[in-house]
Amino acid sequence: MRLPTSSLPGLTPQVGLARLAALNNAELGQARVPVQSILLRKKMDARVTSAFTRVFDALLPAHDGSAIVFRRREFISLLGAAAAGWPLAARAQHAVPVVGFLNSASPDAFAPYVGGFLQGLRDAGYIDGQNVNVEYRWAYGQYDRLPQLAAELLAQQVAVIVASGGEPSVMAAKAATSRTPIVFGIGGDPVKLGLVASLNRPGGNITGVSLLTSSLEAKRVGLLGELVPNAAVIAALINPNYAQAQAQEAEVQEAARRIGRRMVVVSASSERDFDPAFATFKQEKADALVVAADPFFNASRTLLVALAARHGLPAVYEFREFAAAGGLMSYGTSLVGAYRQYGVYAAQILKGARPADLPVLQPTTFELVINLKTARALPLPVPPSLLALADEVIE
Repeated sequence: MRLPTSSLPGLTPQVGLARLAALNNAELGQARVPVQSILLRKKMDARVTSAFTRVFDALLPAHDGSAIVFRRREFISLLGAAAAGWPLAARAQHAVPVVGFLNSASPDAFAPYVGGFLQGLRDAGYIDGQNVNVEYRWAYGQYDRLPQLAAELLAQQVAVIVASGGEPSVMAAKAATSRTPIVFGIGGDPVKLGLVASLNRPGGNITGVSLLTSSLEAKRVGLLGELVPNAAVIAALINPNYAQAQAQEAEVQEAARRIGRRMVVVSASSERDFDPAFATFKQEKADALVVAADPFFNASRTLLVALAARHGLPAVYEFREFAAAGGLMSYGTSLVGAYRQYGVYAAQILKGARPADLPVLQPTTFELVINLKTARALPLPVPPSLLALADEVIE
């Protein structure tokens, strides 16, 4: 006859464990425990009931209805197995979702942006380490590592991948999965890249934010022409490994032609390429520099700004962080704000939204930042008309 599962009032799993554990070593050698003292509560969680029942069934090959005889070693082993299974069952009922964060750059340079992303999650009620876990993967500018990093995140069974740091990240994530939701942040047109069917109705498993950074190269060339009106030669630094590199080169060449300047394009895909690139600028007698939009360049902004200052080269960049680091001028959207939106979209997906129904967002405002301290150091007078247009002037 098996033990009935009816209960004694007031006996919970915790109480049962405490009573059984209270037996001292002498008693456990050949203990006799009343059957009624180990019966489980009827309304106990099914998983826990099953675990404890297995213990008691194993200890009871037969009984006389009044007492159980068991040995100390058998009891401790089986009791430990049941206790271990109990918290596992509880955790399975309250699993914490995991968000995969894939980025083509490096964590140090992108720390302010990660802060924006985490703020977006917090705004929706998700706090990293409490009710959501974020798994980070960084490529450190080595775009060829991104497919492996995307696969690692999928192996973690993430609920959503935030593919940030430009086109290389989202292309790697897209190639890795057609099922797991993806939130992207890119500088180009997601429709032209084949990421989404349309901006309003993305379709599939992908949505995100298009920052339009790659389409602003012509505007940056024009602003640089105003800031350095006597510049006969303008140079552009472009990462050939960036998905928008060819479009960027065509855009800066056309923009320079429109204002009657000669454009010199130089490639760089690693920091060891920077010194030779600036040597080329000097040989070509470049009077000003456009650093094209690229996540790797953004991660290396401190070095690029220092090189431009060393060579006395007026330069324009894509994000405010360049100007804050000592760059002369920047024109683009707020990247911290964009990363916050990545977090908002990731949270919406965690709550059940489908990427196919979340429209691709685009910035509606762009900020012009001028660093007057850098301008004075060059030295370079800033036209009052340009100062009037600036959203921020760093003194």
